[in-house]
Amino acid sequence: MNYILFDPDNRAYLLPFTFTRPVADIRVGIMTIREKWEFFLKEKTSSLTQDYLQKKFPPVTGTENILINGSVFPTRRLMEEIKTLSAGQALKKGETTIAVWIGNDDITGFDKKEYDTVESKAEVRQLSRLWQIFTMNAEAIKDDFNLITEGRTSQKLSATNFVMGNPGLIFLEEGARVEYAFLNTESGPIYIGKNAEVMEGSKIRGAFALCDHSVIKMDAKIYPGTTIGPWSKAGGEINNSVIFGYSNKAHDGFLGNSVLGEWCNIGADTNVSNLKNTYDIVKLWSYPEQRFVKTGVQFCGLMLGDHSKTGINTMFNTGTVVGVNANIFGDGYQRNYIPSFAWGGPQGYKQFNLNKAFQVAEAVFKRRNRVFDETEKEILTTVFHHETSMK
Repeated sequence: MNYILFDPDNRAYLLPFTFTRPVADIRVGIMTIREKWEFFLKEKTSSLTQDYLQKKFPPVTGTENILINGSVFPTRRLMEEIKTLSAGQALKKGETTIAVWIGNDDITGFDKKEYDTVESKAEVRQLSRLWQIFTMNAEAIKDDFNLITEGRTSQKLSATNFVMGNPGLIFLEEGARVEYAFLNTESGPIYIGKNAEVMEGSKIRGAFALCDHSVIKMDAKIYPGTTIGPWSKAGGEINNSVIFGYSNKAHDGFLGNSVLGEWCNIGADTNVSNLKNTYDIVKLWSYPEQRFVKTGVQFCGLMLGDHSKTGINTMFNTGTVVGVNANIFGDGYQRNYIPSFAWGGPQGYKQFNLNKAFQVAEAVFKRRNRVFDETEKEILTTVFHHETSMK
């Protein structure tokens, strides 16, 4: 059986992160949603996403194809239900389509066709709004931890560390290094990925995930519900936040209830407000509605799209959305919504030159031994023209 993860209708509500990736490649917990499905399926998946993203994330079809909603988190119960589908059937939970067995039919326009509906009896968790990336993260870390570590033995934790809670809830992958750190598992597990490092003096409370090849800098203070994706650096004070990967928040400064995409860099002493002085429910910019909408949560910080960067001492208001490839700096609080390819700060913004943005991206990719190729350029070019046309 061949499995393809499709972008659902709620994709636009997950911008700016879905400007540059399918919904399934958003990281919640230790793994991305795609990695979770592949763990359960024991198969590689491909994507059915926006046309301009298909070159990087091409759909791969077989003789028998099942399409799966890329915003839905897999469970064993859901897997059992999907496995019992027959050709021409769709698994649904209310109005949400979870999976469709389309056989060898054309995958384009599948959502306009009629299928025999099978109602799911499973509990379904779905990522549908930006703030859910961090509000769901602590439980997702716990679920992923149990999946990844089941039947496996952790690398030995050095005796230089101080542990509160159950040491069995600390798992170190091969090559992980943790020395002279304070680790607290009373509220959740702590996962340290392959060749990742926690430097001395760091204080970490689970649930927490440090993914492969990432680094926690000296004296960092990390609170529950935080994930640092692969090839990233993190320091200062971080609470209930998700960094997708290949990004740096390496210096002092507070980041709370926030999400950073890939290839971001946070300047030293950048601080994010995650609670209004009035204690009101936070509003956040909605791309499809083109207005600020209530999140239903009291704590909400910064949503920072891929390739965006901040200067030193940058200050962000509660509930700020920044698009792709923005360069933010300057005195005073930033605006609550900053579009993609903006260059500037509270005193005003100009448009980031696209060729200059490519030069920066090439340099950043090179630092991670990656190549910023024509496909990456085409994606950013499409985002650039889309965003500038909205002004």
